Amino acid sequence: MKKILFGLLLAVLLLALAACGTKNDTNENSTNGSSGEEATGGELTKLVVGASNTPHAIILEKAAPLLEEKGIELDIQKYQDYILPNQDLESEDLDANYFQHIPYLDLQIKDHGYKFVNAGGIHIEPIGIYSKEYKSLEELPDGATVLISNSVADHGRVLALLEAKGLIKLAEGIDKTSAELKDIAENPKNLQFDAKNDPAILPQFFNNGEGDIVLINTNFAIDAGLNPLEDAIAMEDSESPYVNIIAVREGDENKPEIKTLVEVLQSQEIQDFIVEEWNGEIVPVK
Repeated sequence: MKKILFGLLLAVLLLALAACGTKNDTNENSTNGSSGEEATGGELTKLVVGASNTPHAIILEKAAPLLEEKGIELDIQKYQDYILPNQDLESEDLDANYFQHIPYLDLQIKDHGYKFVNAGGIHIEPIGIYSKEYKSLEELPDGATVLISNSVADHGRVLALLEAKGLIKLAEGIDKTSAELKDIAENPKNLQFDAKNDPAILPQFFNNGEGDIVLINTNFAIDAGLNPLEDAIAMEDSESPYVNIIAVREGDENKPEIKTLVEVLQSQEIQDFIVEEWNGEIVPVK
């Protein structure tokens, strides 16, 4: 009888151990399977993008959650100048940068031999004409002082805007995107140009009342607390060719993560955000 009872107890104990083993194995397999799925599904491709503070970094911050949904972790590196973002892109400290328009990129490639390409256009920042003294361009006196950026890449844009507003006329047959002060053919108001100014400092000159008119890029205007729609006495129209782009090293434009970055930045959600956030001060590329 004791042998029978011992046998029954042993059988029950073995069954219990087998059940525990099965349960543990099942849990372990389930845990391993779940971890594997999370690791596969949760691994993000890191993308380091250099950007100006405004509006570029703000737009990227808005795009970051959308990119994360697509498996991309966005690392935004902020810059306050126009030189370092291209240097850092060349040295591969950045995967891409977002701060410059096409004529500036072309000039940088020409001057420094960068092997960069335009991966896609995102928005336009219309340049504005500002004045503390005058409410319209018609009020400008003869010999008025015009403060502009010391960036040669901006000169063609500035001169084309002044020509469009009827203040000057450029020489026939020149490429207006690369026009220089020497290309002014007619200057009926005898405007005096001061082109020695860091573009980031121009808003300060305007606030100090320096110059009769100051031409300021929208990103610097916004950074300085100006409202281009209210504070500028004239603005570039939305048909400007100066599209702000995603720049990458040659060949990287075909990388899936770069294509995804551009697609998200050109998406309707981001375009709507740009329109709502800046109310026409910054225009998305359609």
